[in-house]
Amino acid sequence: MLRRLYFLFPDEHSTRRAVEDLVRAGVKENFMHAVGREGIKLASLPPATLRQRRDTLWLIERILWNSDLAVFGIALIGLMLSLIGGFSIWSVAAIAVMFATVLAGALYTNFVPNTHLDEFRGALGHGEVVLMVDVPKRRVLEIEDLVERRHPGAIASGTGWTIDALGV
Repeated sequence: MLRRLYFLFPDEHSTRRAVEDLVRAGVKENFMHAVGREGIKLASLPPATLRQRRDTLWLIERILWNSDLAVFGIALIGLMLSLIGGFSIWSVAAIAVMFATVLAGALYTNFVPNTHLDEFRGALGHGEVVLMVDVPKRRVLEIEDLVERRHPGAIASGTGWTIDALGV
């Protein structure tokens, strides 16, 4: 799993300079994705795919979160039925499933970064450019520091997650 860093730039030109610096720092251009206001073509920047512009990661997160809640609910119903029926083995299994779903939810909410493209719609509407940079977790601070030092007009605006194989 990669970390997706979100940077907000005032215009296409300053974003292009940052992309060049990131390429020199070893970030491949296909791991960078620029998004601008609807209808604006950012010809000199690495484009975001349709899935990235539609923020498919948000949809995946919602599906996983709702599935976790549904499994917990089903296990809770199973626990109640097994207690009523006196099936102690099923009660233990239901409690184990409920514990696993609570643990998964806690791990997700506490350890998975959660910034999404929708948070930038206002800035995009004003003509700013969002550059999404996908890097391994170990390079997050290095890349944020590079952009902050070399491009003072850029705003580091959060971190999310992505899986390169999914193309999101």
